[in-house]
Amino acid sequence: MLAAMSVTPSSPSDREETTAAGRAPRVRGDACPGALRLHAADDGALARVRVPAGLLTTRQALVLAELAEELGDGNLDLTSRGNVQLRGLAGGCGGALGERLREAGLLPSDRHERVRNVAASPLCGLDGAGHGDVQGWARELDGLLCANPEVTELSGRFLFGLDDGRGDIAALAPDVTLIAVGGGRAVLCYAAASPGLRIAAADGPRAAVLAAEWFLAERRAHGATAWRVRELPVEHRPRVDALGRRLAAAGIAAEPAAVALPSGAPVEPGLVDGPGGTTALSVGAPLGRLTSAQWRLLARTAVAYGSGELRVTPWRGIVVPGRPAGEPSGPGAPARLAALAAAGLVASAASPWHRAGACAGRPGCAKSLADVRADAAACLVADPGHRGPAGLPVYWSGCERRCGRPGGSWVDVLATADGYEVTVRAPAAGTTARAASAAELAGAVAAARSAPAPARASTA
Repeated sequence: MLAAMSVTPSSPSDREETTAAGRAPRVRGDACPGALRLHAADDGALARVRVPAGLLTTRQALVLAELAEELGDGNLDLTSRGNVQLRGLAGGCGGALGERLREAGLLPSDRHERVRNVAASPLCGLDGAGHGDVQGWARELDGLLCANPEVTELSGRFLFGLDDGRGDIAALAPDVTLIAVGGGRAVLCYAAASPGLRIAAADGPRAAVLAAEWFLAERRAHGATAWRVRELPVEHRPRVDALGRRLAAAGIAAEPAAVALPSGAPVEPGLVDGPGGTTALSVGAPLGRLTSAQWRLLARTAVAYGSGELRVTPWRGIVVPGRPAGEPSGPGAPARLAALAAAGLVASAASPWHRAGACAGRPGCAKSLADVRADAAACLVADPGHRGPAGLPVYWSGCERRCGRPGGSWVDVLATADGYEVTVRAPAAGTTARAASAAELAGAVAAARSAPAPARASTA
């Protein structure tokens, strides 16, 4: 039997530091890794390569595979912002890594490389949903960021979100959110909170940069060290009426607007039918990690079948856009998806690996109390109770920092000195942890994933 126990509040970490007024003051500098600022881990150095909107050409994807093989451990990890990490890098490889990334167009500005965190609706233009070209927004926004010296003060965790109106990216509560609403209009807001500001869609990227500058101005005015908007005390967070005046001074007309979006779901693995007879391919990376061989297969598939482009999603997956109907493409979409599944990629929402993730764990992280990736894999293989797409996401963490854990409602599998604690977590809801031995873990996780998400606690 699993013994019930109370939950000990997690210690302050680089995830969220809460206080009654907002977030606790930061006591150290931003150590978020980048492509030039490498993180020293137990398995070697770690580099995080920013990929705005998850957009990669196949040439860029192949360069990343080469770097993983030549300088790292041969794997590529996907992050919750749609970025790519290389692990197991040898000491002294930073110069060669940076030069290769610059040549591939993956490092357009050394000073800005850690602030290019841009998440965008990955199915934009592929399935007939949505209201705008957020991929075009992303390219323009990236250029504006790299040309702006002020935004280098942003943390490596500050996130821009570009939502095409389906609500998938807004659900991540980015620090600055730009939402396409149709009719050549967009809504700009902080953390996807209402109210926002209605602006012309063409002004969106420039307005998003001004919103980030206004956050920095408010942070400086109050002597705060917050890295993200939600870490500022509520009374010190930038107000949209003041932002509206700032936009007007820059020649951008803005008016207050409510933020009302569908509760957009993450991209599901499988075939994605679109207008004109196109079919895109969507797959997940098992526990967020791809081998270089799997990554190369995706690049080859994009060349042979798609547009020569890969889209990395914030849910640790890859979308391969499809060709227009009638163009020669060799094997059809079902056969290509089957080939990706045969290579070990998550190609169906019925897979127990779907919506399952894990931190690096041992031996890569010195703080981890367990080899969580091995334990997660064993648990998923033995999982008899997986409920497919209706099941809650599950994430294994080696310590209370819970690096990379998902937002929203999820199953928290936390390594402890005595085994694991399994907890169903939801925003503003109470939680109860259950201790589980190795033998009990698969059953405990299966039960938690199939349980309904806890109701939100009342805020009245």
